[in-house]
Amino acid sequence: MFGTVTGKRLAVLGFAFKADTNDTREAPAIRICKDLLEEGAQLAIYDPKVLEGQMHLDLACFPVEIFKEGSLNGEGVWYKADSPAEAVTQADAVLILTEWSIFAALDWKELAPLMRKPGWLFDTRSVANLAMARAAGLNVWCVGSGS
Repeated sequence: MFGTVTGKRLAVLGFAFKADTNDTREAPAIRICKDLLEEGAQLAIYDPKVLEGQMHLDLACFPVEIFKEGSLNGEGVWYKADSPAEAVTQADAVLILTEWSIFAALDWKELAPLMRKPGWLFDTRSVANLAMARAAGLNVWCVGSGS
């Protein structure tokens, strides 16, 4: 794993408190994203139901920007991605933070080549197809798996 997230691009999949809602009240993703942003990470956040305006309210202390390769010099910024593929493009790691069923069906053979190498998948909800992610060349960490 990497020792610092400063300047790292991270794809955050899921921002709502739970799947099938747009409710972000007390969502763990808010604190996780704020912590990552405070450390200088660049986040591409995808959630199928949470609107960008709600994310902006929850992450108000951080700038919203579309970032380009090498353009931000380690500043913590974020934007709302329109798809999982957009979120993972040029990402160093993917963090699954909400247990949306669509995340269980992601095709890691298609997504992994969009990421930087070595790519990481951090599945905090135990929903991803870990065997497929590993076969696609990703390093995998999953809650409850012991690895």
